[in-house]
Amino acid sequence: MTKVITNLNSWFDIRNTLDGSLGFVPTMGALHKGHESLIRKSVEENDITIVSIFVNPTQFNDKNDFRNYPKTFDDDFSMIEKCGVDYLLLPDYESLFPDNYKYRVTEKELSLILEGEHRPGHFDGVLSVVIKLLNIVKADKAYFGEKDFQQYKLIDGMTKTFFINTKIVQCETVRESDGLAYSSRNLRLTKEQRSKAPLFYSMLNSKKNIDEIILELKLNGFEVDYIKEIDNRRYGAVFLGNVRLIDNVKI
Repeated sequence: MTKVITNLNSWFDIRNTLDGSLGFVPTMGALHKGHESLIRKSVEENDITIVSIFVNPTQFNDKNDFRNYPKTFDDDFSMIEKCGVDYLLLPDYESLFPDNYKYRVTEKELSLILEGEHRPGHFDGVLSVVIKLLNIVKADKAYFGEKDFQQYKLIDGMTKTFFINTKIVQCETVRESDGLAYSSRNLRLTKEQRSKAPLFYSMLNSKKNIDEIILELKLNGFEVDYIKEIDNRRYGAVFLGNVRLIDNVKI
């Protein structure tokens, strides 16, 4: 049975008593099969697994995006229990940011392109909350998906830079049967948008060049933020209506 922890001091007391390897999956809730794959991998590879749910306001450059983020706690908890998770950490903003975000982690190269270029301040918020959670949980391994590959690279680099003794485990993107990467934002797509959405992955994974991909997506009702190729990987971000989707593939 999963033990729910809302108080950080309670977790610190528990952490001091734990023996065996500890795996960690940080999330913002609205869990889907992509999250489930990370959780199951942690359960399989570790003696103990902890999952956190915290919708982090500091990584949203769009306040409406933060307000509209899906909240599905009952379903989330059901999945977490079904996967055999030992602990669920539910911190609040005041406990994670007692300084009200005066101190933050900033990276000066990779964080300024792709998502960072189009979402100013996003990765400062991501890195700042993740370093806090890693220091709180003190896991042996933490699990992150390839769908947010830029995020994975930044978090992996941060842990090495700051000598954090948690191994960052890269996990493959989990996709629906039509190729669309699982994402919490998919819940906000209308039926018509959901039927169009798989074209995004199809185009990224095609042999077309970037200009051809952008044209094809625009002709099918997508607003394209960017399609770029860096280090043998093709990255993309698009809008369908007001829902922003990101994905990436190896070239």
